[in-house]
Amino acid sequence: MHLSAETVRCDLDLALYSRLLEDLTVKRVNEQLARLDKEGGQPSLRRRLLSTSVRLSPAMAPDLHTMAQECAERLELGIELELYVYSSPVYNAMCFKPEADRLYVMFASSLLETFTGNELKFVIGHELGHHVYRHHDVPIGFILQGQQRPDPRLALDLFTWSRYAEISADRAGAHCAGDLTAVSRALFMLASGLSGSTIRFDLEDFLSQVDAMQVEDALPGQNAPKEDWFSTHPFSPLRVKALQLFHQSTLAGGTMSKADLEIEVQSVMSLMEPNYLDGRTETAESMRRLLFAGSLLVANADGKISTEEIAVFEKFFGKGAFKDDLDLVALAADLDSRVQQVRTLASSPQALQIMRDLCLVARVEGHSSDAGRAVLDRIADGLEITRGFICHNMDAKLEMD
Repeated sequence: MHLSAETVRCDLDLALYSRLLEDLTVKRVNEQLARLDKEGGQPSLRRRLLSTSVRLSPAMAPDLHTMAQECAERLELGIELELYVYSSPVYNAMCFKPEADRLYVMFASSLLETFTGNELKFVIGHELGHHVYRHHDVPIGFILQGQQRPDPRLALDLFTWSRYAEISADRAGAHCAGDLTAVSRALFMLASGLSGSTIRFDLEDFLSQVDAMQVEDALPGQNAPKEDWFSTHPFSPLRVKALQLFHQSTLAGGTMSKADLEIEVQSVMSLMEPNYLDGRTETAESMRRLLFAGSLLVANADGKISTEEIAVFEKFFGKGAFKDDLDLVALAADLDSRVQQVRTLASSPQALQIMRDLCLVARVEGHSSDAGRAVLDRIADGLEITRGFICHNMDAKLEMD
């Protein structure tokens, strides 16, 4: 049965993507980027790639080009491909927004030297999937790192969408590779930095990490760094589990319906999206109270809260949420109590979620001062979360790859 790439796409990716395209901030940033392109305000992408990496011609890398062409045909791409390699010991690959009717895909040298066969096909298909699904139409990096601060709720929506976008790209890669074991092994190597020759990969053992996450108060994976848990990319065991479900579905020759597949995937991904902003439970309320206090105290770390910071705060918590008579001294005194309540009521993933969101709000508010960081450190210490998690979320790269 022939399946189009669009049929394979994750429903929640498409739904969130469509909604984000209608957001006024997303539209404004896209208009600015289009204007810069028209005016020649940005250097040629091809020129930058040629100056920082090596273009791999079909004569130089015939097998890679053959695999790329097979993936392009499988995903029904109608655009010329150019492949590049750059020197790096870190496994990575990325696909750039097309320019001059060419699509550019770049690979780390270590990845090309280590990944083989269907492992490499999965990576190629994943990168081409970002193009097929037009993920670059939502310029997440420009929005979150631009001069104008976005609505914090938009920032959270962008992070949520980016994870489901990765699920769609994974499906495109799996659609090209057609080999769950090779795909899983590729994700394992991407997550661990190990090669297949240095350790024996066990798919069932890798997937057991997801089962460990699903028990109450479970830590996010066996020996997995917490920094990976709330990155824009889903933590890899979750991605493998989502792909296992994909291979059990009718989309890959299995018996599970597409509708049931999407329900199961959302259940798996919910481990990364503990819903507390609108929840009515005692736990959700405790998390909101900590987010409220933490956001204000980070904003006030320099001794004053500006009109702009108030505007950002109210976009998140609602008009009128900030009041002139708010007792910030009392909030500071009560902070440890709020932290303790979250620590008592919330699971480990929920505690990580609130910490991630506080870091995101701090980024949106433009706070990277020592005083603001001290507030975040205080909260992380109370929640027993490593301070490295803060560094990761404050400095993380916010682009699709």
